[in-house]
Amino acid sequence: MITTPSRYWMLYRSKHPFKQSSTPPLRCNYSVLHEWRNGPINENRSWGPAGPQPSELRTPTSFGDDSTASFSSLADYAALILSTPDPLLKSRLSHLAFSRWSSYCLPVGVVFPPDRPARPARPILVPPREIQTHKSSGLPLNAYLLHNLAHVELNAIDLAWDTVARFSPLHDLLGDEFFSDFARVADDESRHFAWCSQRLTELGFSYGDMPAHNFLWRECNKSSGDVAARLAIIPLVQEARGLDAGPRLVQKLIGFGDHKTSNIVAMIAEEEVAHVAVGVFWFTQLCQKMGRTPCDTFKDLLKCYSVELKGPFNYAARDKAGIPRDWYDDDSLIQDATRKRLSEVHDRLATIISMEQESSKLG
Repeated sequence: MITTPSRYWMLYRSKHPFKQSSTPPLRCNYSVLHEWRNGPINENRSWGPAGPQPSELRTPTSFGDDSTASFSSLADYAALILSTPDPLLKSRLSHLAFSRWSSYCLPVGVVFPPDRPARPARPILVPPREIQTHKSSGLPLNAYLLHNLAHVELNAIDLAWDTVARFSPLHDLLGDEFFSDFARVADDESRHFAWCSQRLTELGFSYGDMPAHNFLWRECNKSSGDVAARLAIIPLVQEARGLDAGPRLVQKLIGFGDHKTSNIVAMIAEEEVAHVAVGVFWFTQLCQKMGRTPCDTFKDLLKCYSVELKGPFNYAARDKAGIPRDWYDDDSLIQDATRKRLSEVHDRLATIISMEQESSKLG
């Protein structure tokens, strides 16, 4: 049974009695979001000597234009992609789906997504604590780091399509643009995976050559019944962590001497800023609909779903994406409060000294 939107919000409000907002919600960085939304479909599916370029690879005929032409909605494509185990096919279908959505004005539609996305036989999935270190993996550093990134990007494809499919019953509340944004995110992530896969092949390796973890999907699954939590946990926490890690990863690859891979990672990190901006935009929109304070709502959701925020933070990239610092950086709040208290103490001491000086003059 599909939960109707009005019923959904009644259930949501009863579960999350957040504080009422007395001020307008914060807005994301509209310049980043506007440029990203209005950009053309990105056909640069491979990475050439001069950087990203259009790929000659086509979607296999078994899932080509003819076999998917009967798919009548974006949600239908989302369900197909989530059910596709082959990573490269999943990537190509994602691009096909977003292209069709953009070109043929498909409806969003409604589907029941699978409980978990289909996965290839390799890599073997293990708990995060069992992930091999670089030294024990047997891979050179650049291939090791690239394999980890490829796994993140593959999960990101499924995370975006699951958001489209799982919350398709809320179309009347969320509107076409919500689903269009996440379809474009999925297309970006599919391109990122294609770049990583291509570069791994050039280095003599392939996705699946070392075990990987299922942490990202586990985090996604926490929010399967709560669209606000999905936005808080995935773009505003998990993808924002990518903004934090990106520059460090680039520097490691430069230090290793692999400038081509470092350029790929730098481009991916730059494009992820818009994905976080999407999360900020829709999270604040939902908070406005519910009359809630975005900062308090965000923190309450993370506490409710046991999601931890970890630094160090890339403030420049986060600021560009439009995440207010008081949403995620308690240290900055503590520092501000400490400075305020120190200033108050200083003012009091100055007043006492002044009073004593006046008293000594009178004496």
